[in-house]
Amino acid sequence: MSAITQEQVRAELSTVKYPGFSRDIVSFGLVKEVRLTDGEGEGDVLVQMTIATNDARVPQMIKEQSEAALARIPGIGKVSVRIDIQAPPQSAAPAGGAPMSASAIPGVRHVVAIASGKGGVGKSTVAANLAVALQSIGNAVGLCDCDLYGPSIGLMFGGNERPMATDDNRILPIERHHLKLMSMGFLLDDASPAILRGPMVTKYTQQFLRQVEWGELDYLVLDLPPGTGDIQLTIVQTVALAGAVIVTTPQEVALIDARKAASMFTKVNVPILGLIENMSHFLSPSDGQRHDIFGSGGGAREAARLKVPLLGEIPIDIPTREAGDRGFPVTAADPSNPVAIEFVRIARRLKVILES
Repeated sequence: MSAITQEQVRAELSTVKYPGFSRDIVSFGLVKEVRLTDGEGEGDVLVQMTIATNDARVPQMIKEQSEAALARIPGIGKVSVRIDIQAPPQSAAPAGGAPMSASAIPGVRHVVAIASGKGGVGKSTVAANLAVALQSIGNAVGLCDCDLYGPSIGLMFGGNERPMATDDNRILPIERHHLKLMSMGFLLDDASPAILRGPMVTKYTQQFLRQVEWGELDYLVLDLPPGTGDIQLTIVQTVALAGAVIVTTPQEVALIDARKAASMFTKVNVPILGLIENMSHFLSPSDGQRHDIFGSGGGAREAARLKVPLLGEIPIDIPTREAGDRGFPVTAADPSNPVAIEFVRIARRLKVILES
């Protein structure tokens, strides 16, 4: 019997990421069997996987990357990676969290994801104010806080009541500033963390999107968590997205992660609607002088590289921060504020892109 162990094989396979995501194929449950045999080499390995996808490129990429990973094991013999490709189910997630087919949310015309590659770029502030701006130009809008671990939409809209349910167990969203809202923050006490593992994350995400009584909406804005993890995977593989808006700051460390987020959406054929540069600059209240605290031009250069529109540049603004902290987004609290005006401009640009 070969000295190679199943643990070694699975450890190497766990370095292979599902295309476009940060999670590996072992944790997704794609690896169904590892068989070690004595063959012509010192230790032959057979790996059996099952993948539910309609994209023929995905299993081919996984096969090639898995074979390359296993070739690194000292003393490895012949490597065989066999993949059983299945049609994705329409409504329920297959075992292991493998991707599913995307479908529309009844009554919702456009589902728009607001994403970032890293935290701390003001994505939730952008999502909240963009949702208000879309409503202010005559649209029916909902906002779903998909960041289950760090929900902030409840605070930004001043909502602390619990959602009610209908007789048929549909969740009624909270309404603020003529928007329909749903957030894990409405279900937890202020100091209570959301302690969730993979299957529960998928369950709650699906409930927020499918079991909330959104009604008839022109736009449902999704405030995604940062990164490319389980929640993003669930959304892009189960919801027919109109597209994604990437939020970044001008500095290179944020742009690097923005590229990763954009790459994820591109790999799953979700259009990038544009890029928003947040914290673009600071205008001194005393003299009006501009200060490029995080650098300048990064958003424009990245948008050009991605070949997508730069939808807008949002400055650092004290009233914007204060308005969010007191539960009244600046676009609703003070429509004359330059930040609010810029969000309305972005909303109009986004509407033209989606309606054209």
